[in-house]
Formats: sequence, structure tokens, C-alpha cells
Amino acid sequence: MERDGVWRTSTRSGGEGDCVEVAGFAETVGVRDSKDQQGPVLTFSPPAWTDFVAATRTGRLDIPS
Repeated sequence: MERDGVWRTSTRSGGEGDCVEVAGFAETVGVRDSKDQQGPVLTFSPPAWTDFVAATRTGRLDIPS
């Protein structure tokens, strides 16, 4: 994750308006709803974000149907 403060839309977003955006800042990683850019932002420490991404990639956070 680049720490340039630039918001990027997730490559996993469906294009149906159900997108999230992520930005890396000096000390945090921010996640927001692309439809509500002035709304709340979740923030993570860089190690916590890395762990979250790894967990989703390996399926450890998959929610059963």
C-alpha cells in the first residue's frame, strides 16, 4: 500500500455502487464508502490492514451463505 494519501477504489468492487476506497497515510490506512466520500472513515494501523487483507485473501474472513 502506497502511503500517498490518494484514495483508490478497490479492484474487487462490483461497479454497482457497492465500492470501497482505500488510502494509505503516514501512520494509518483509511477505508471509506465511495458513495459517501464525506462520510465516516475506518482507520487501521498498517500492520492491522496487512493482516486483514491477508485474512480475506486466504478465506479466513469469508461469511457463510
